[in-house]
Amino acid sequence: MKSIVCHGPKDIRIEEQVSPVAAANQVLVRVAAGGICGSDLHYYNQGGFGDIRLREPMILGHEVAGYVAMLGEGVTDLALGDLVAVNPSRPCGNCEYCASAIYNQCLDMRYYGSAMRFPHVQGAFSQELVVNASQCAKLDADTDPQYAAFAEPLAVALAAVNKVDKLMGKRLLVTGTGPIGALVVAVAKLYGALEVVATDIVDEALARARTVGADQTINVAKNASALDAYSSGKGYFDVVIEASGNEQALRTAVGVLRPRGTLVLLGLGGEVTLPLNQLVAKEISMRGNFRFHEEFFWAAQLINENRIPLQPLLTGVYAVDNAMEAFEMASNRRQSMKVQLTF
Repeated sequence: MKSIVCHGPKDIRIEEQVSPVAAANQVLVRVAAGGICGSDLHYYNQGGFGDIRLREPMILGHEVAGYVAMLGEGVTDLALGDLVAVNPSRPCGNCEYCASAIYNQCLDMRYYGSAMRFPHVQGAFSQELVVNASQCAKLDADTDPQYAAFAEPLAVALAAVNKVDKLMGKRLLVTGTGPIGALVVAVAKLYGALEVVATDIVDEALARARTVGADQTINVAKNASALDAYSSGKGYFDVVIEASGNEQALRTAVGVLRPRGTLVLLGLGGEVTLPLNQLVAKEISMRGNFRFHEEFFWAAQLINENRIPLQPLLTGVYAVDNAMEAFEMASNRRQSMKVQLTF
């Protein structure tokens, strides 16, 4: 079988691997579609991010869906040919956080395509993949596998919105409209947000955010002053979900939030400084969001029921043999939102 293996910056190779076999409580999935994530792009373009670096060749990818091709002993809730989205998160089930059902904070987490531990956790960009049956979210046979592969990034967006006590009737600002930020916009409208404003520095990304529900978009690189009006009267927005990891976006978020508003930190970046006096004086609630758990299965159900507009966000599909071209396209935010591979 073919796998997409990253050896370092700008060095990905299509390599032949031995086909795996499903053991007890596992299934073999023939991967049909896989989305290229921002972390995949960091490995491809820089060989890692922050202190996390590639120290050995690693199969990339964690946003995949495919068809069950082999059932291990003891698997009864899946059948051959089932379309499944594969949850890339594999908590240990034994540590103190797993015991408290805080699975996304597992002390011994294995997450597909991650160099955070060594040996690295190999990713899911392979034609065949053995997974635990419990990782599989079944979808209807007529669901497009390209859409099924959105389950992971949609789960991240759902987890972020789930950090807000109630979004119905609230005014929301989303800063950063890459794939995750755009999905946050779509989820917020589904949850009943009264108004959603989105910011970014790329016009093309903002245009796609409008197609999935943003009521207004602002290019802060061209017109940062457009946000000034939202800071009058101690702020305008009830909630800000920060999806860029940019320090200036964070500082702006505090200024435009109403007293007792909620700031959800979703974007990962470097260390930043925040206006603590404003955070305290306005009694802002600040919440981080890291990955997801049960939201993965919610995402699969929403995709299955066609309740999230995914078509505007899928901007390119490439065969596995054209992986290099796909990664280059995914690196260009002006031309792409979500680029996927077919296997």
